[in-house]
Amino acid sequence: MAAKRSPGLGESLEDYVEIILALERDEGMARVGDIAARFGVSKPSVTGALRALKAKGLVRYEPYAHATLTVAGRRIAAEVTRRHRVLKAFLTDVLALPEGEANAAACRMEHVLAPAVIDRFCAFADFVQANPRRIAEWVDGTGFTRPDRGSGPC
Repeated sequence: MAAKRSPGLGESLEDYVEIILALERDEGMARVGDIAARFGVSKPSVTGALRALKAKGLVRYEPYAHATLTVAGRRIAAEVTRRHRVLKAFLTDVLALPEGEANAAACRMEHVLAPAVIDRFCAFADFVQANPRRIAEWVDGTGFTRPDRGSGPC
């Protein structure tokens, strides 16, 4: 298995920092109930994860208050988000997977692929954006259905 990008963090805790970053961006803050709803878990599960993240210095959190990412937590969350975005773009733009399926696969892949592999996906996604006609011909030749996409993440 490839090396993880966030040593000491498991897949679940990486997902938590990614969700907290998205909630801070979308809602202005990350409340326990909002994290639970986004992640599909109970509030006590979120509280346990926030305690673990606080112990690692990745979030600031006190009971009955919202969670905020520390500088280190924000850095990890931004990297996990970037990996997800790159992989999802590759899966939709190149492999022509439906968005929901691509999103679910990217969420699983983002935690296990080595940095060099993600960088190559990103480089290929850039190539796809720069050569849409060649990629469209390739996709047409495969019989995949390619959804219309805007500019890529890389």
